[in-house]
Amino acid sequence: MKRCPQCNRAETDDALVFCRVDGAALVNDSSSLNSEAGTVHLGSGPTPNELATGILSHTTARSVNRATGPTTALPPQQGTTDSLSIRKRRRRVTAVVVIATAVIAATTTVFVNSYFRTKSNKSIESIAVMPFVNTSGNAEVDYLSDGMTETLISSLSQLPNLNVKPSSSVFRYKGKETNAQTIAKELKVQAILNGRVVQHGQDISLFIELIDSSLDKVVWSETYNRKQTDLLTLQTEIARDVSSKIKTKLSGEDLAKVTKSYTTNEEAYQLYLKGNFYTSRFTKEGFDKGSEYLEQAIKLDPDYALAYNGLAYNQLTAMDWFSNPKIAGAKARDTVNKAAALDSSLPQTQLLLGLVAYWVEWDWSAAEKAFRRAIELNPSDPRPYGVCAWLLSNTGRNDEAIELAKQSYQLDPISPETNWYLGIVLLAAGKTDAAISRFQASIDLEPTYFYAHNFLGRAYLQAGKIPQAVAAFERARDLERENPENWANLAYAYGVSGKRDEAEKIIAYLKDLSRTNYVAPYYLAIAYAGLGDNEQTFKCIEQAYEDRSDSLILYLTADPQMQKIRLDPRYKEMLKRLNLPE
Repeated sequence: MKRCPQCNRAETDDALVFCRVDGAALVNDSSSLNSEAGTVHLGSGPTPNELATGILSHTTARSVNRATGPTTALPPQQGTTDSLSIRKRRRRVTAVVVIATAVIAATTTVFVNSYFRTKSNKSIESIAVMPFVNTSGNAEVDYLSDGMTETLISSLSQLPNLNVKPSSSVFRYKGKETNAQTIAKELKVQAILNGRVVQHGQDISLFIELIDSSLDKVVWSETYNRKQTDLLTLQTEIARDVSSKIKTKLSGEDLAKVTKSYTTNEEAYQLYLKGNFYTSRFTKEGFDKGSEYLEQAIKLDPDYALAYNGLAYNQLTAMDWFSNPKIAGAKARDTVNKAAALDSSLPQTQLLLGLVAYWVEWDWSAAEKAFRRAIELNPSDPRPYGVCAWLLSNTGRNDEAIELAKQSYQLDPISPETNWYLGIVLLAAGKTDAAISRFQASIDLEPTYFYAHNFLGRAYLQAGKIPQAVAAFERARDLERENPENWANLAYAYGVSGKRDEAEKIIAYLKDLSRTNYVAPYYLAIAYAGLGDNEQTFKCIEQAYEDRSDSLILYLTADPQMQKIRLDPRYKEMLKRLNLPE
């Protein structure tokens, strides 16, 4: 029980802080007067963590409201001071309480500002946006959760002095139970952003939380409820809110970059997300569906730069695996040029311009220039370093390639992709054991990464470990059976291990497949090389040259599968025609 020290009124409601008659601060009954009398109870008050998150308990605000007193005062009890004295004392006490409240509010504001200034001195400089979890119970909504993650990563990457881990780093955690502390330690970041997406019909709910890894605490969280038709606005709002929490000072230019929306068409945006989602599967069906969605997005908004980038990436990545590079390459060149005309300042656009120069135009100088521009625009993205390293390796600049690949790896040492990039340049430089180590590390990080198994097999070939090479190629084939390159590598390994019948069966399969699908001639060249059939090998290499095969320029100079034909004059002649070093 509490009572008023002024009017002696008893209050049984323990939630009350101030007297309902004269506004005086209530104290506990006599049993606790020695410790509580005269103390203003404002509740527990916000903790530093609450201040950091912006999710305040609002105890002070409630106290201030109560301090104003009820609209109707109860009459004083008999035996107390007369009504006039009470009213005078009430005005005095109210004035004191108002002043005290103002002081408390000012003190709280100073504390909050001081806290954030302290935090700003230790501002977040690195963050990992983890793949948003689709909790809708519908796998078809994965495009939405993945796409929103990608969009936020791209938006936050626009902030200066902020290292945002790329999607290639964070998506390896998708579907895995890993705590924030472990992720932060592995990725070497100060903060982790988690998100959960729920879709019910046309309604979307998104819950996000920002975790300070040094405190191992949630320092900010928010729930957003929107219609799916408001997805673009939601993305902009999230980017703005997250940016304001991790960076205390944002210039108008920074904010404009972070919240920039490259389309105002909601349907085009969702088609763009679907297109990227299916492209990332790296299957024939995925490339086909991805291309279809991205083309629809561009049709709805012909000025959508990101959709052009997504389509160009789709076209470039599918080359040789599933499409004729002479046709797809020309399309990719036109697509990325449209993206560049709309906005050449995007790091992704520069990366794609570099890939077109590298894989389509075979212009090594222009490719290197674009890759280095991409690095300049986004120094924290390891991919341009890795691709540029591969280019330098192809053109005989092995030492430079290794250094650049190391930079890619150092930016994200637990990424399967950065380990793979370092592996391929080490392999080209003849550092076979080190290359095997990198490919194995890539596989350990992502066991289903078929391309790492693919190159591990190549490294075992270079080391003379044929049985291990066969096993690696078989694993790559089993992981992605639609990809002709995996079959070709296995045919080579079977050929050099004496399993000629098995190799010839694969060649027959690839030829039969080529009647309905594109099969890169370079892959058949690999298969024939395993049988020691130089005439068919060079015939296929010549056809690969006519098709403008990107596999030809990527593999020919360092591919262990071409080791036996390197003394043939036709090999050196082809390198000369490709402007590649012997």
